[in-house]
Amino acid sequence: MKRAVFPGSFDPITLGHYDIIERGLGLFDEIIIAIGINADKKYMFSLEERKRFIEESFGSDVKIKVMTYSGLTIDFCKEQDAAFILRGLRNPADFEFEKAIAHTNRKLSEIETVFLLTSSGKSYISSSIVRDVIRNNGDYTSLVPNSVRI
Repeated sequence: MKRAVFPGSFDPITLGHYDIIERGLGLFDEIIIAIGINADKKYMFSLEERKRFIEESFGSDVKIKVMTYSGLTIDFCKEQDAAFILRGLRNPADFEFEKAIAHTNRKLSEIETVFLLTSSGKSYISSSIVRDVIRNNGDYTSLVPNSVRI
């Protein structure tokens, strides 16, 4: 079974994330959407809300699991018997950042990172932009799945 972990904070999940997950389903038998827990990070949405947003976005798709984890992503991958990490790239800055992490993960494990380019119509969307729009009472609904309604 080809299992991939798609890690992130998903604060909140965006249509960019959704795009990568949907396209990843054609490559992997199962995708674990792994919500990372970082005690030092301040989130807009609670862990429960973020998990619910994702679960409602993908319904009962048997190829998708939603889990939470803390610590190193590669350790979580090993625990879940996942040989791949799935990551989305929006721009060259993402690539440089993600490349360093992928090289480190590969050095520390046998886990491969698979990069997908975000579809051009969604490449400008980020969780931080969505949070800013929400904070300023803007209409964020075209940037997120329908499950993200506050």
